[in-house]
Amino acid sequence: MNFFEQVYEQVKRIPKGKVATYGQIATLCGNLRASRAVGYALHVNPQPHIIPCHRVVNRSGYLSGGFAFGGIEVQKQLLEAEGVAVAPSYSVDLALYLWQD
Repeated sequence: MNFFEQVYEQVKRIPKGKVATYGQIATLCGNLRASRAVGYALHVNPQPHIIPCHRVVNRSGYLSGGFAFGGIEVQKQLLEAEGVAVAPSYSVDLALYLWQD
């Protein structure tokens, strides 16, 4: 399984109502320094309705300004629809919503 496939498998494990960080996904894939590669993999997500890339945020809880499938507002809407509160600054409280594997 290549790195992108590993990323997609890990992201599919994030439950509704939770988020993970790029670094967290990289670590789960065996390469803690590959958070940018995780971001690129999610940018080219071949199955956005199956692989919930909207559930991945940066290490501080901020949404992606370059969310690949509609922009930051769409990411916000998708997270809020799952019960994740998004602050006006487009961030989520990782203490409340971070997925613990």
